[in-house]
Amino acid sequence: MQSQSTDAQAATTLFSDVQKCLTDEQGTIEEIRLRVREMEQVCREIYAVLQSIHQCGTSEITDVCHKAAPQFAKIQDQLKQLESLIPANSYYKYHDRWKAIIQRIVFLTTLAHYLITGKLLSRSELSKQLGIAERPEDGFHLDLEDYLIGILTLANELARLAVNSVTMGNYTRPLEISEFVSALNTGFQLLNLKNDALRRKFDSLKYDLKKIEEVVYDISIRGLNKPS
Repeated sequence: MQSQSTDAQAATTLFSDVQKCLTDEQGTIEEIRLRVREMEQVCREIYAVLQSIHQCGTSEITDVCHKAAPQFAKIQDQLKQLESLIPANSYYKYHDRWKAIIQRIVFLTTLAHYLITGKLLSRSELSKQLGIAERPEDGFHLDLEDYLIGILTLANELARLAVNSVTMGNYTRPLEISEFVSALNTGFQLLNLKNDALRRKFDSLKYDLKKIEEVVYDISIRGLNKPS
């Protein structure tokens, strides 16, 4: 009887510990969900600001990007808060819960950088700008696939900008975008991508590039790319 009582107590203790672990994990998941929701809202605000690039002149685009600076600063703070929630060595355990918003942040940040500099923001530079690590061994970091998906979304937005630039009478920007996206396409073709989300996203790049090339071709045959 004493042995049975001891076994029952051990089982009770075991499952009590399990319940505590489950409760703690659910609490972590809920906190992550709240932080992600906050970042989603800020990203919507940033995108709303940046949308005006499709209706403004070249000289105004830099000012538009600077208007989004306070929201980008919020994102940095929110990433620090998210990082503080993740237990050691648990990055990929919870990664699926925030990867979509990180990809969105990559897109928005690289878009603003391109609009100001005409260049692609590297993963290393972006990691530093966001205040997170680049390498997995350093804990909470910018996942490589999230970065790549983010810049593929950038190509999609630039294809749209190429079309709208012509509407605004800017015939130089589509040529610059074409060169930039072509370079991206060449780079991605060097990668041996598996048949997954990244591969499917890459497949859309050829449609973005085709759209941009059609714009450039139209500009060329109309003679709009010639110096006035």
